[in-house]
Amino acid sequence: MLELGGLEYKAYEAECTVLRLKRKIELIQAKINRQEKIVLSTIEETLDEEFAEYQQKLNEQIEKMNEALKHSNARILSEEESKELKKIYRKIVKVLHPDLNPDVTEAQVELFVNAVIAYKDGDLATLRIINEMIGDRNLPEKHQDAMAQLMEERERLLSLTKSINKSIEKIKSEYPYSVKEILESPEKLEQRKAELQDILENYNELIAVYKTKLDEMTG
Repeated sequence: MLELGGLEYKAYEAECTVLRLKRKIELIQAKINRQEKIVLSTIEETLDEEFAEYQQKLNEQIEKMNEALKHSNARILSEEESKELKKIYRKIVKVLHPDLNPDVTEAQVELFVNAVIAYKDGDLATLRIINEMIGDRNLPEKHQDAMAQLMEERERLLSLTKSINKSIEKIKSEYPYSVKEILESPEKLEQRKAELQDILENYNELIAVYKTKLDEMTG
């Protein structure tokens, strides 16, 4: 989003402006043809209604940019989030720290390392996922109860995995992940930026033409 989102937004905003100006000209011309009084405020209200969906998409793009900026600036957690972060991290340490749990597997050690990194970065979302993964590790003494709880834990983790996989697939299908190949190549990235700049310039030229036309029509 930080690499291309700004240009993508400006290009789409310019496109929306072009379409709105073109539609405004059509509405005014229709009034002229019918020899009706031109009330610009009424026309603007009509345009607001017709272009509400476009405006919503622009707002969504701004929200995505804001989210990207928050991530890049290491978003500061609220007091409640900070308490939750520390509480979850303490639990993870008790369950996964190699010094406290000599029997942990290599995979669990790696999970613990990821938890440490997430804690340092204030990444509450990642810690929540790890917390879900480890669940309640205190098994009852009776073997039968322990096996029952293990089966329940297995089902819970399968459900969690399914949910995470759905989120991953959704992310992969959306912008900006859909342009991952471009972002990983400096040449392709510069090419895409140049394309967006050309698109933006073309739209700006049309905007100037339509504004001149509107000035002529409205006196």
